[in-house]
Amino acid sequence: MSSSLDQLKKFTTVVSDSGDFESIAAYKPQDATTNPSLILAAVKDPKYAKLIDVAVEYAKKKGGDRDAQIENTLDRLLVEFGKEILAIVPGRVSTEVDASLSFDKEGTKAKAKHLIALYKEIGISKDRILIKIASTWEGIQAARELEAEDDIHCNLTLLFGFQQAVACAEAKVTLISPFVGRILDWYKKNKPDGKYEGLSDPGVVSVSKIYNYYKQHGYNTIVMGASFRNVGEIIALAGCDFLTISPSLLDQLQKSNEEMKQVLSPEKAKADDPMEKVSFIDNEPAFRWSLLQDEMSWDKLHEGIKKFAADAEELKDLLRAKLA
Repeated sequence: MSSSLDQLKKFTTVVSDSGDFESIAAYKPQDATTNPSLILAAVKDPKYAKLIDVAVEYAKKKGGDRDAQIENTLDRLLVEFGKEILAIVPGRVSTEVDASLSFDKEGTKAKAKHLIALYKEIGISKDRILIKIASTWEGIQAARELEAEDDIHCNLTLLFGFQQAVACAEAKVTLISPFVGRILDWYKKNKPDGKYEGLSDPGVVSVSKIYNYYKQHGYNTIVMGASFRNVGEIIALAGCDFLTISPSLLDQLQKSNEEMKQVLSPEKAKADDPMEKVSFIDNEPAFRWSLLQDEMSWDKLHEGIKKFAADAEELKDLLRAKLA
């Protein structure tokens, strides 16, 4: 029997969740995603020094004060990673907007356009790029305008709540990344008496609900489950449009011959209990109130933004030393 990973690829697009080129190449994913934490981990490896050198040289040529040079170094470094990843995967790479812009719609749009322009400078079409944006009210509205007005494809990340998913679909974003493992983390910490395995895993429940809602109401936005803590979560979401998986879990799937069964499908979703259609995209108060009432989603969204921003700052500190 073929590996569990090969079986999974028959009904789910597998994406690598890594900044390490070797691990991406090993598992032959369609796409790859990165984030500030993954890039930070990668640049600490000496084998990526040449990418930093390219970014530093670019920033020095651009000139400006030290803060401007650091910002230009970081942007170019993200694009250099994206370029190298796109030489490995046949599909797209996700490049993330600085988390400090999560509540700045215009700043997010400007940064997205700048990153796309940097890719264009090195000959990479925007069709191969997904701009990753946090699923805040401002982030979703920025993505809505980027998709409609600039044909820039967006990946809405740090998505934990149903209201976020609904607004993203209404905004016609290309893809969402609902986080599975971080939802599980919250429940284990805050409600430790629950049994959270397989189809009862709250992260699995959340993504399954979003997937079924999208299919029932004909939304084209891709659902890409992310942030897995164990193979069981992946097995329970087999059939989801996309799944972005870390190298360690890809390795487990590659070495396993356990039979993978398709759990999610458009046909099953449409045959499931009908879900009432709701709307948030043009109702900011309703969106914010719903998110505030959803304690888990509120906690994890803001925790995630702070963590990604902190990692971006640490990355800037490393680049500051290189510029000096």
